[in-house]
Amino acid sequence: MILTAASLWGISSTVAQPILKGGISADWLVTMRMLISGILLIALGLWKKGEAVWAIWRDAKSRLPLLIFAILGILGSQYTFFYSIQEGNAATATLLQYLGPAFIMLYVAIRDRRIPAVREFLALFLALFGTFLLVTGGSFQGLQVPTDAVFWGIASAVTLAIYTLQPVKLLERWGSIVVVGWGFIIGGTALTLVNSPFQQEIDFSVSTMISILFIILFGTLLPYYLFIDSLRLIKPAEASIISTAEPFSAVLASILWLKVAFGWGESFGGIFILMAVVILALKPKENKVKAQIESPST
Repeated sequence: MILTAASLWGISSTVAQPILKGGISADWLVTMRMLISGILLIALGLWKKGEAVWAIWRDAKSRLPLLIFAILGILGSQYTFFYSIQEGNAATATLLQYLGPAFIMLYVAIRDRRIPAVREFLALFLALFGTFLLVTGGSFQGLQVPTDAVFWGIASAVTLAIYTLQPVKLLERWGSIVVVGWGFIIGGTALTLVNSPFQQEIDFSVSTMISILFIILFGTLLPYYLFIDSLRLIKPAEASIISTAEPFSAVLASILWLKVAFGWGESFGGIFILMAVVILALKPKENKVKAQIESPST
């Protein structure tokens, strides 16, 4: 289930790249993806949990955290990720997104006022060196990736950290379908108020419509459900390791389908970033943190 979910997330980012380069803005795509996915998730919640999906709004202590999660977590990660694809390419955006666990590690170390362990320093070094190789191709002559794409990609890693850490209590109390469903709706509505997608002229060709439907159904709802349901069977740390199949599928699809050039520098950079994710996920038993790392693509 996790391999299928991760692969679909990676493939959906490559599906998004041509339409983002072809005239559809990241604002429009993110807004529609979030609103439609949120409505479908809440409908699923009503079917499975009934009136319980409304209870979160009757709890005063949950409203503000839900709004923060929706704007900074979900909207932030969606917006920055798709802008990174729009300015660069799907493979680089997905790999930069996987710097998120390194930001989580730094935040936890600062919060707990402790010096990171040796293995955490190693992971941080691999993440930083991997990022250097990824964006420069191993050359000191300059960036091989547009500066805007790098900025938005690193921003997506930061918002991934917020997306992972901030809603823990909300998820424990209300469940992921309710929290993420409302998060999608709130984030999509907020973006609509800032830049309404209904005022943009879109050329809805058959291929564009198929791509948008794929991103919503097979790049959001199905992989999200598979990933969450898989956590009944294995531990979150194991799930986060297996989910590194996402950037591999994004890179492979980008090379085979979009003909994106990926040299030795970019390849080793991506491998080092994923090695950092694995090192951080394999926590010693005595220091194991109960945390769930999900892709911002969800």
